Amino acid sequence: MDPSTSSAITLNINGEKHTLSVDHRTTLLDALRERLDLTGTKKGCDQGQCGACTVLIDGRRAVSCLQLAVAAEEREITTIEGVAEGDRLHPVQQAFLDLDGYQCGYCTPGQICSAVAVLEEHAAGWPSAVTDDVRPEAGPPPLTAEEIRERLSGNLCRCGAYVSIVQAVARAAGTRQEATQGGRTVGTTGTAGITGTAGITGTTEAVA
Repeated sequence: MDPSTSSAITLNINGEKHTLSVDHRTTLLDALRERLDLTGTKKGCDQGQCGACTVLIDGRRAVSCLQLAVAAEEREITTIEGVAEGDRLHPVQQAFLDLDGYQCGYCTPGQICSAVAVLEEHAAGWPSAVTDDVRPEAGPPPLTAEEIRERLSGNLCRCGAYVSIVQAVARAAGTRQEATQGGRTVGTTGTAGITGTAGITGTTEAVA
């Protein structure tokens, strides 16, 4: 590679460091897939519109097709390969399996990474565009189906599995809340603290 247009960088991915030489124009997505064989992250539109390439950078969602690899150096990157804890699936992954939150599965890695961040954002009290009370003292809003759809609006499913995706995120949110409360179940099983998610059927409304 031309040293004037390339650099040796070290990427911290899923807790492991990878050193490689990349062209300055190389996206994080292409570095993951083409250089590091981390092909769980999918290339969809390659324009930042579909969310198939979503990864977590320092715990925040990012579309890796618009992120330069050189700009991701010294940051903590989590791809779909690093979401689980060993053989134990993340609650979002388990919920997607249990509730069929996918069809072809192409968008699923991005959906799951985005949903993992959504749960953290919601727990931190971050409002969305559909949150009624955005005052900090109001705390996290009820994680309704409308809230989930809005918060995942950057992730598109070409198969239209939105109903199951919303249900899966709601279940994972309930599992997360139960874990933080020492296993004490609040509300209905699997949807602790979640409202407006029971019996979400008969709609093909996009996650938007």
